[in-house]
Amino acid sequence: MTVNQSFCLPAEWYPQDAVMLTWPHAQTDWQAILPQVEPIYVELVKTISQFQSLVLVCDNEALKQHIKALLAAQQIDANRIFWVITPTNDTWARDHGPVSLVKGKQVQALDFTFNGWGNKFEASLDNKINQALFNQLNIKDQHTINLVLEGGGIESDGNGCLMATTECLLNPNRNPDFSQAELETLLLTRFGLQKILWLEHGALDGDDTDAHIDTLARFAPDNCIVYQACTDQNDSHFASLNAMKTQLQTFTNLDNQAFKLVELPWPDAQFSAEGDRLPATYANFLVINQAVLVPIYGVKQDQIALEQMQVAFPQHQIIGINCRPIIEQYGSLHCITMQLPQGFLSHYLN
Repeated sequence: MTVNQSFCLPAEWYPQDAVMLTWPHAQTDWQAILPQVEPIYVELVKTISQFQSLVLVCDNEALKQHIKALLAAQQIDANRIFWVITPTNDTWARDHGPVSLVKGKQVQALDFTFNGWGNKFEASLDNKINQALFNQLNIKDQHTINLVLEGGGIESDGNGCLMATTECLLNPNRNPDFSQAELETLLLTRFGLQKILWLEHGALDGDDTDAHIDTLARFAPDNCIVYQACTDQNDSHFASLNAMKTQLQTFTNLDNQAFKLVELPWPDAQFSAEGDRLPATYANFLVINQAVLVPIYGVKQDQIALEQMQVAFPQHQIIGINCRPIIEQYGSLHCITMQLPQGFLSHYLN
């Protein structure tokens, strides 16, 4: 099916109908820490529902009833919840969720192939979530795209530019039959954009995604990029993140203007019980209507991170969400969420 190319990939601060979450359950890798993780999901629902609706994907009907009880205990408005019941492998909605394009009040939902970040993990059920979502929520303008792509691997400034890392999008474990030029042409055409900013440096220890852009550098309004810095010369990330900063300083928008850069502090190193480095990053924030939810980790740098986010998003309320348990599975706040732009749920909300 041919996609109308007048549609384009919006910036994350484009008005939204809802945020999608895929709920953790006992048959996922979250099983051992569900008591620590579920309260964070409940907090996210409670916070987001103050601003907009949510789509909650759950593995089965029993899990739905369990979630409803958790939400009712917190007096969360059930009228703002849309349910999708379908089997799931995991919970990373950013990467298995739909990527949405907009044109005026119209929305097109794109279903890319999700292969578990280069076939590292079983993802066959998660790769079917979007079709279940489209069917159960009656999403008509939707398209299956024969390309491996995760939402965490791309950033749009809403003004013609796409930002991504070469390590992720050009990795042979995603789309080995495409050259860089071919992939660039395909993405720009598909997303209705004009320029790709390829970030060639930066990656976090413990990150399974091959350096998703949403762990490193993100667009913000008014020609701004927010990026994760590292100022500890003894840290293993120091060289690559400073090389990333240097490259970001060379990036320009469609008008050949340099971006304003907002630096995020480097959080104290976090480790699993087994001693593995966990990918704690403040860049993995979520923009919703009138607010930005920022992952925090219970460390002294949290407050500075929130203040810097207010610099980048002066018109938004900045809300910290403690995501320390979430990074035990090597992702953070943006990774477990997917925004659905205004018009996505027009069948219900208009």
